[in-house]
Amino acid sequence: MDNSRAISVYQYFQQEFSTEPIVVFSPGRINLIGEHTDYNDGFAFPAAVDKGIYMVIGRSNHTHSKAIAMDVSEDYEFFLNNIEPIQNGQWRNYIIGVVAEIQKAGVTIPNFNCAFSGDIPVGSGMSSSAALENSLVFALNELFKLGLSKNQMIYISQKAEHNYAGVKCGIMDQYASMFGQENSALLLDCRSVTSDAFEIDFKDYELMLINSNVKHALTDTAYNDRRAICEKISDFLDVSALRDISIEALEKSKKNITSSDYQKVSYVVEEINRVHQFSKAITRNDLSKIGSLIYASHEGLSDKYQVSCAELDFLVDATRDNQNILGARMMGGGFGGCTINLIHKNGIESFSKSISSLYRDKFGKDCSMYHVKLSGGTRLIHPK
Repeated sequence: MDNSRAISVYQYFQQEFSTEPIVVFSPGRINLIGEHTDYNDGFAFPAAVDKGIYMVIGRSNHTHSKAIAMDVSEDYEFFLNNIEPIQNGQWRNYIIGVVAEIQKAGVTIPNFNCAFSGDIPVGSGMSSSAALENSLVFALNELFKLGLSKNQMIYISQKAEHNYAGVKCGIMDQYASMFGQENSALLLDCRSVTSDAFEIDFKDYELMLINSNVKHALTDTAYNDRRAICEKISDFLDVSALRDISIEALEKSKKNITSSDYQKVSYVVEEINRVHQFSKAITRNDLSKIGSLIYASHEGLSDKYQVSCAELDFLVDATRDNQNILGARMMGGGFGGCTINLIHKNGIESFSKSISSLYRDKFGKDCSMYHVKLSGGTRLIHPK
C-alpha cells in the first residue's frame, strides 16, 4: 500500500472541503487461475494485491454530492434523487451506480463529498473498477453507519457494474477486493460465494505482471457475448450453470452444439477442473505443476475462448523457453491488459530487459512490469 498516495488524497480533500473525512483502501486483484468461471458458478483463485484505490469521503452540507477523480483531474456533481446511467460516463457510472444500488436496497444516503486516486493501471485486468466500487460502498457504509455486511456490499458493487457500467461481470472481482487476505489466495466458490484461504509459499519465485498496455474496455468487447453463450448452452443442456457439466457429459453433447460454442464452453469446463488441480498443487507445494496449469489456462483462453490478443500471446510465448519462468498467462477479462508470470527472482532483471526490447521491436510500444504482493481486503486506513 502506498501511504504517500493516501496522505496526498487525504490532504487534498481537507483543502477542498474543509471537513474531516475517513479514508478507505480497496485493493485491486490478480487471479492465479480460473478466468471467466465466476459467472458460470464455477471456481476461481483470486487474491487481493497491494495496489488499489484510495477513497477519501466526508459529509456534505450542500444539496448535491460531489466526486473528484484526482488521477484524471475531473469532478462530478450530482443529485441523489436523480441518478441515471451516463453515456460514456466512465468512472462516473461506477460512483453513481453504487449510490443508486444502495438506494434500491432501501437505504437512505445523505449528501457526501469524495475524492479518490489509485495506483492500479487502468485496463490492466486488475479490476480497478471493482476496487473503486468497493471503496465507495465501504466508505459510505462506514461514514453513515448504514449497517451493510461485506456480502451485501459486494453485490451492490456488482449490480453497479451491471446496471451502470454495462458489464455483466461475475462476483470474483468484488469478492477478492473485499475479502482478500495478506499472503494468501482465495479458492472462491462462485455459487456459494464462500472461499478458503491458501497461504502460498512461492519460495524463490515471484509473481510479475507484464502490462501489454493494450487497454481493454469490456463494454466494447465480446465479454458480454461470452457470457450469453455460456448461459445459452447451460439452458440447452438443462443445467443451472456450466459448473454442473463434466467434460465427459459435454463431449456427449458435442454433436448438438456449434463448433464455435463448443470450444468456448469446453474451455470453461476445463478451466474449472484446472482450478481444483491448482489447489491440490498448492497443498503439495508443487510449483512446477502450478506453472503448467497456468500455461494451460492461457492456451484455453487464447485458442478456445478467444479472448486474448496478439500482444498477450506474444508475451506468453516469449516465456516458454526461459528456464526461470514456470508459467505465464493472460489475466483478466481479456483483449488486453496484463500477463501474470511465475518467475525466479534471479531471472527477473534479465527477462525484463529482453522482453521490453522484443515487445518494443514487435509492436512499436512499451510494455510495463509490476511486482505485486498479496494483500488484505478493503479496509479503513489512517494515513500518517
